Amino acid sequence: MAHDSSALTKVPAVTLGFWAIKVLATTLGETAGDAVSMSWLGETTASATGWGYLIGTVILTVPLVLLVLAQVRSAAYSPALYWATIIASTTAGTTMADFTTRSLFARMLHLDQTAAYAMAALLLLAMVLASLWVWRRTLGTVSVASVASPRAEMFYWLTITLSQTLGTALGDWTADSFGEAQVMGLESAYVLGALVFAGVLAGVALLHRFTRISPTALFWAAFILTRPLGATVGDFLTKPLGHGGLDLARPMASLVLMGLIIAGLALNRRRKA
Repeated sequence: MAHDSSALTKVPAVTLGFWAIKVLATTLGETAGDAVSMSWLGETTASATGWGYLIGTVILTVPLVLLVLAQVRSAAYSPALYWATIIASTTAGTTMADFTTRSLFARMLHLDQTAAYAMAALLLLAMVLASLWVWRRTLGTVSVASVASPRAEMFYWLTITLSQTLGTALGDWTADSFGEAQVMGLESAYVLGALVFAGVLAGVALLHRFTRISPTALFWAAFILTRPLGATVGDFLTKPLGHGGLDLARPMASLVLMGLIIAGLALNRRRKA
């Protein structure tokens, strides 16, 4: 879904390359966020307290805030700075979503996990829509082509971070709902979840191509949906074999994904040269 950008915009043109790197970034956000809260802070161990997700969120919010401020203060679009901020938002979004679903709703409010995922997804969807509504009421548009002023950028990054958090909850809810479903002989709800979100994204692309639905609305729909796609792919890479994953080490998977993102950015730069 191509989207024209003005000369002053502080965000990249929305091309196929943009979406490819976005999916890689959201997958990295899942593996890196889980590496912090689950591996480092022990939320998947017998000694888990449920607070590791909150601690991880606090830790990961610091670089996110610093990067957003650097992005707002920058004079022009910088691919390295922009994508570093995207990665920070999706990594923090992973731990924020896990705290909301697994600690706040499941542990503290004693909801079963499926209900916790559903409630968190609905709450976060309402927050994303509220952010977009206030942004539009304040500045008149939520188009990414208008993201040039500090106020527009702050709305942009707030909406993005909320959408990353929403996408994590959606991905976890979908995988949990599929349970022990099998795909092509492989028992993995993560694979099925990834296929579902890839299919929905393809549908959004077709709507963009063949209908007059607002490109801005379709952009935000696609932006949100790339996050659960990345979440399910990230979980598939790192979850144990017995749970339908490939059991790759989270730090190693994160490094590989970072390498792919860097390669994608270098390729985009060469094409523009």
